[in-house]
Amino acid sequence: MSTFSVKVTDIAPTTTETQLNDFFTFCGKIESIDFQGTSAVIHFQKPSAAKTALMLNGGTLDGATLSVTSDVDHQDEEHDAQKDSHPIEQSDKPRAGIAAEYLAKGYVLSDSILQRAIEIDGKQGISKRFLNYFKSLDSSLGARALGPDQTITGRVQSTVNAATQQAKSVDEQKGITKTASDYYSKALTSPFGQKVHAFYTSTSKQVLDIHEEARRLASEQKAQHSTNTATSSAPAATEPVTQAPTVV
Repeated sequence: MSTFSVKVTDIAPTTTETQLNDFFTFCGKIESIDFQGTSAVIHFQKPSAAKTALMLNGGTLDGATLSVTSDVDHQDEEHDAQKDSHPIEQSDKPRAGIAAEYLAKGYVLSDSILQRAIEIDGKQGISKRFLNYFKSLDSSLGARALGPDQTITGRVQSTVNAATQQAKSVDEQKGITKTASDYYSKALTSPFGQKVHAFYTSTSKQVLDIHEEARRLASEQKAQHSTNTATSSAPAATEPVTQAPTVV
């Protein structure tokens, strides 16, 4: 199986292969990493992931400014939107969205890199597979919250908010779900749903829009972490613990 590679240099001496993997996995699926000292060659499964990695040239990891290069001009692959299945892959996402995910996780990307992401999206366009996924999500959420042949983005947000709460109550009564596990689902049905939809489906945006989406992502991640922490700290429904006898 062929892979699509980029070379990363100027890596901090303290950076581990795990840290490098965590950083570049936002671009897409990594097949392998050849890591030696302060340089590495990262082999991605798809050319679109390698292209995104090149966008990160000048990004910061572990206090070091990375140099990301390739002798190959990696290009996005074409997708047949009618044949693609869900869920989408990381490499299908708009570059501006991926950049927002980096910022939300606390990584440092300069505004010039964010602008680079916007320019790639503007030149390449949003992938058909991602747009098809978003359209399907918009329709399925709209049908559940507002009725057949309705979309979330086709209604004013105040109507959406009320309908979504009603749909959520019905879901909980049926035991379908208590919380939406997908960020896009939550975001589209939130008060800022229209902004989120425009961010991920339009190539017209500014650097400030990426920072704004990063804040939304970070807020959701924080809320999810709090929920997970509360769940894990709750007493488990197990057999009662018998106190051990005191040894005299």
